[in-house]
Amino acid sequence: MRIPTWTEDELVLAGALVVKNCWRELRTTAPEVHELSELLRSLPIHEPEARALPGFRSPDSVSRKTTDFMTNHPQYPGKATRCGKPTLLMIEAFRAREAEMLQAATAIEEGISSGDLHLIPPQPDEVDEAGVTAIEGRLLVRRALARERDPKLRSMKIEQVRRRGSPLRCEVCDFDFAQIYGSLGEGYIEVHHVTPLHISGAQETRLDDLACLCANCHRMCHRSRPGESWRTPAALREQIRESV
Repeated sequence: MRIPTWTEDELVLAGALVVKNCWRELRTTAPEVHELSELLRSLPIHEPEARALPGFRSPDSVSRKTTDFMTNHPQYPGKATRCGKPTLLMIEAFRAREAEMLQAATAIEEGISSGDLHLIPPQPDEVDEAGVTAIEGRLLVRRALARERDPKLRSMKIEQVRRRGSPLRCEVCDFDFAQIYGSLGEGYIEVHHVTPLHISGAQETRLDDLACLCANCHRMCHRSRPGESWRTPAALREQIRESV
């Protein structure tokens, strides 16, 4: 069995280590490298057989990955090491959105230490049609989708909209399920966190932090592309205006 390639979550954590070290590599003997090695071995991503391999995310492999980050930075004066496209995309993400990416790394670390991320089963939509996930990492996408599928949270948000006398329709495109599908669509809408949980931080979700969206707009808010892995309903609404 071969050692699995690095996932988004693992690259987020390795990238954060390099950024905090002023975009310099970390040697195998560095305490931070050993700490990250142990953390990566505990991630609920790979099969137990893979995690049991002797070289799986060893300190040597973690150190090598930090070298990839350093030498493939555009301002590095020397020769770049060979690495895959996911690492290059992660480098660009850290360069473009350093504070946000560091928050993502912290959210992954906190989710692992609390046991939260180990308990969340894979979600049907955590991988998009291209077979990739948000650049912040699969585990954060999994947690966001699981939270948004909480039936109690959804019911409370729908009740809030009804109390305000507002129609139950998409806040981005105004799609109304009941208007199109009749009784079948009555009372149906999807609920979305306006700001990703790793950006807003660990906090109790308020109903005003949620948005009612149709399935299409919900997917577009989560859809990732290089350098952009999420967008607010307001940003998506503006994008629709610009494309019309």
